[in-house]
Amino acid sequence: MTSTATAAGIVHLVERTPQVSGAEMVAALVPPPQFDGATFETYRADAAFPSQQDAKDALISFCGSGAPAERGGGLFRRAKKGPQLKPGVYLDGGFGVGKTHLLASIYHAMPARRKYFGSFIEYTALVGALGYQNTVELFRGSDLLCIDEFELDDPGDTMVMTRLLGELVTSGTRLAATSNTPPNALGEGRFAAQDFLREIHAMAASFDTIRIDGTDYRQRALDGHAVVLTEPQYESALTDAAARSLASDDTFAGLVAHLARVHPSRYIRLIDGLETIGIRDVHELDDQSSALRLVAFVDRAYDAQIPIRATGVPLDRVFGAEMLAGGYRKKYLRAISRLNALTHE
Repeated sequence: MTSTATAAGIVHLVERTPQVSGAEMVAALVPPPQFDGATFETYRADAAFPSQQDAKDALISFCGSGAPAERGGGLFRRAKKGPQLKPGVYLDGGFGVGKTHLLASIYHAMPARRKYFGSFIEYTALVGALGYQNTVELFRGSDLLCIDEFELDDPGDTMVMTRLLGELVTSGTRLAATSNTPPNALGEGRFAAQDFLREIHAMAASFDTIRIDGTDYRQRALDGHAVVLTEPQYESALTDAAARSLASDDTFAGLVAHLARVHPSRYIRLIDGLETIGIRDVHELDDQSSALRLVAFVDRAYDAQIPIRATGVPLDRVFGAEMLAGGYRKKYLRAISRLNALTHE
């Protein structure tokens, strides 16, 4: 798909059907634009939560010496000094504490010839596009694989990824991952131990868990709900955005229906070239599959830092109380945090 970054005007996402080749998917395995300049120096640890500075120190050690400092604990065993060094680090914590910033910092700091950075969804989509064995051969011999938002939602995808990582570890690839789990056990941001053990098996021995506590940095400067515009305000915002660059204009119902027809790995291409995303007549969702697709879409919009303008129900209220009480609570809360930030942009 040709980039439309220099175009201007109004487009409708429901009319876009992006296609992505395997080669394009591989080329996209780099940190999102907002983390192009992410470094350990620019990570601002909150003094109220010492684990943030501890994590930063541990990851600097991981990048410099190949050995994460002895921290945390959790499900994975702690790193040991001496020859028993883990090939991977796992950043475990709530949303908005800077895990992706730190993951991108690892990517930028690691003196690696071949390194890749992608979300769990991007890697599983690549396996689907290339086939498992071809994906193994593609990554074999790589120095570093960064996996953002490692998920336990789909046992099949999880097992494919853990099998892939197991093969890469044996060939010398080092791993860094962040958590994105449905945490109805062991507290917010932590693995449900039994689920993890069932799905991951021996992979736990490959990682050292680094726990990062803290509050959501996106909400420290924001009050209230996601911004809602009146129809005249919406029209004015879209007109202004379209005069400068490219803006999209879709109804919420139409967008949600269209997301079901596009693989989540292609959502980033769905919003290619946009300066602003416009969504009319937002309403609360009652279908969990639709809600999870919206979460994936919001993640890509947030990665690209594209402001959202919307009418109707505040976007932070699209996930009902029953959804927020369920197994995907953490995902919905992270999406709410990001939606608040994007509508305030």
